[in-house]
Amino acid sequence: MTSDNDAANRPALSDPHGTDDSTETSRGWDHIGAIIVDATLQRRQNYHETVKPRVVALIEAWPDAATTSGFRRHLDTGTLSDVISWPSPGRLAQVDDTTRVFEHQGIETVPELRAALGDPAKRTVLREALAGVRHVSPKTLDYIDTLSGT
Repeated sequence: MTSDNDAANRPALSDPHGTDDSTETSRGWDHIGAIIVDATLQRRQNYHETVKPRVVALIEAWPDAATTSGFRRHLDTGTLSDVISWPSPGRLAQVDDTTRVFEHQGIETVPELRAALGDPAKRTVLREALAGVRHVSPKTLDYIDTLSGT
């Protein structure tokens, strides 16, 4: 089911307003932490007002979280809530659970995520594992595809 606001909540395919080409590709992010946080926060939120500013803040604060292991090191400090200004423990737990899936699947970088999503067998396994994370719906799975540039 879609709503009239769905189109307004999706990131533009190319957004010339203040994006840095070194971190945001034309269809998503070249930063694992950004993909995970974006996919987690997007549910029932306005992308441009709520999600994107938090993702940009994450990239600026944690540039080395572009890899899953780098993101994990930062997550383990317990400061994600402060960095993205998000107090909800449910969404923060979803970020952690999604990160664990990437760790268990051996996905360290965005190119590795794209490769896994591009391989039919790996794609099925990855999507099934991600679907096991609370609040990860088929729409979220498709959104992760978009954010990774597949």
